[in-house]
Amino acid sequence: MAKITPPGDKGKAEENSARKLDQAARAAWLYHAKGQRQDEVARTLNVSRQNVQRLIALASTENLIRFQLVHHLASAIELEERLRSRFGLVYCEVVPSVADEEGNALSVATALAYYIENMLQGDTPVTIGMGGYRIMRQVAALVTPMQRPMHHFVALMGNMTRHGRASHYDVIMGLAERVGAECYPLPMPVVTGSVQEKNVLQQQMAFKTSASLVDSADLLVSGVGYMAPDAPLYRDGFIVQEELQQMLDDGAVGEILGHCFDASGRLLTGGHHERLTSFAPLSPPRRRTMIAQTGYRRVPAIKAAFGGKLANCLITDEATARALLDERPAGEGLPPPFHFTATSD
Repeated sequence: MAKITPPGDKGKAEENSARKLDQAARAAWLYHAKGQRQDEVARTLNVSRQNVQRLIALASTENLIRFQLVHHLASAIELEERLRSRFGLVYCEVVPSVADEEGNALSVATALAYYIENMLQGDTPVTIGMGGYRIMRQVAALVTPMQRPMHHFVALMGNMTRHGRASHYDVIMGLAERVGAECYPLPMPVVTGSVQEKNVLQQQMAFKTSASLVDSADLLVSGVGYMAPDAPLYRDGFIVQEELQQMLDDGAVGEILGHCFDASGRLLTGGHHERLTSFAPLSPPRRRTMIAQTGYRRVPAIKAAFGGKLANCLITDEATARALLDERPAGEGLPPPFHFTATSD
């Protein structure tokens, strides 16, 4: 009797097959067009050398390679190489853009989910630190369910406001549950009400355990927030108007995990940073530190983050990639300079 494949499983199988062809196209490009050795291709794509051999063979079997790359990702792959060269990245993936930002965010989240799945396939324990942001929240629903109890997920930022209201920045619990991994959340405000409160919280064993895991993590991944009157950090209730205005006055163009930086990528100090509990990005990174983000408004922030060497990996969409390469004005779509005239708690 023929086996009936449930519709959901069939869709997942087709998605995995398409994803495999995407990977084969990237491997073939790096091997044939860029002249990389197979071990270099393996490091670039975050897969094993044996997998690279299979991917290159698949590209040949599927007639993806002739005298030029014959695949819908050809332009995206070229953008990846240019972004690696421009910003000194150790990993870069560009997904095709669609008409709306929500669709692009979903595509980037799908690519990140696949990247994480590859890391979880082995039996050697890995530790992944994750920040919040919209794209991170989508990943948990996209990663294939599995049981990998040897792996660890650790939060890079707290999960509530200073008044105790829960936020949507807590993403690792759902993800860890989906893959059966150990989970280490950070149950504290992103920005505390006082320096004393922050010091007390960071003396707790739970925070010290998370700090140790972050220090030895194999991958750190987060989005990037823009700085403007409607900055996510302010809109979500983590900082107040006066604190946001101080950062804008100091030249902030973006933030990672609540840590603001200027157009050169220099991390700012003062203001809410004295009470910020999230882990600060290192410059330069000691491990793979990934930005997964999309959208024109975030282009200045992403560009500044790489300029300051706050990250060394990127997953984004094609339109954002072109803007990062100055093929579209980076400031397009941004509001004019703004100064608050009212105060609010």
